[in-house]
Amino acid sequence: MDLIDTHTHLDFPDFDADRQALMAQSRALGVREMVVLGVYQGNWQRVWELVQSDPDLHAAFGLHPVYLEDHRPEHLTELGDWLGRLAGHRQLCAVGEIGLDYFIETLDRERQQASFDAQLQLAVDFHLPALIHVRRSHAAVIATLKRFKLKRAGIIHAFAGSQEEAREYIKLGFKLGLGGAATWPQALRMHRVLAHLPLESVVLETDSPDMAPAMFPGQRNSPAHLPAICTALAQIMSLAPEQLAAASSANARELFNW
Repeated sequence: MDLIDTHTHLDFPDFDADRQALMAQSRALGVREMVVLGVYQGNWQRVWELVQSDPDLHAAFGLHPVYLEDHRPEHLTELGDWLGRLAGHRQLCAVGEIGLDYFIETLDRERQQASFDAQLQLAVDFHLPALIHVRRSHAAVIATLKRFKLKRAGIIHAFAGSQEEAREYIKLGFKLGLGGAATWPQALRMHRVLAHLPLESVVLETDSPDMAPAMFPGQRNSPAHLPAICTALAQIMSLAPEQLAAASSANARELFNW
């Protein structure tokens, strides 16, 4: 299988001991390219240095809503500077990880929204896709995306919404990121949604080191798990794994202009 992991955090310390070996293992299993996402100002340089060490890695930069207390107003200006400096570089692929998180009730929603709006505007300004985090906030995210009308849209990371929400994102041009969470037997609602998703609207991801699939419970997730995730999701979707892998990779390449 030819696979692309559209969402990883390979720069995290979880991988410091065996990062290169893990990437080699992933490639041997068919994971050809991987996207590494920045989540706060302090890890952008680390992400870029990692991506520069390997031509098959690609970077996205953003201010993740979960790290809201670490973000400062000047970080938005710095994000614009980063995107401007790297504009047109083949290994810069998106603005992300950005979005809204209503699951953590202590995160100020107004500040989240202001940050999300500003970063979507950067995606518009630099003609980049957006990689979007959504937890218990689909209605607000959909309303926001309708305001911005991104030309290159992006990916709804770890999609776990309803069929109706899937339809709204797809109408806006977004791909739906599918990963380990949907492989769990108890994710019954998600299994029903998966059965109706159009192949041209899905991409595969791991969210490494988080969101381990059912086949590797309690383990550190990694791009090496993507083939098993693909196989499990294909079974739920009544597809051959090769069919899902080919569609996901084609969708990712089209989105990122690879």
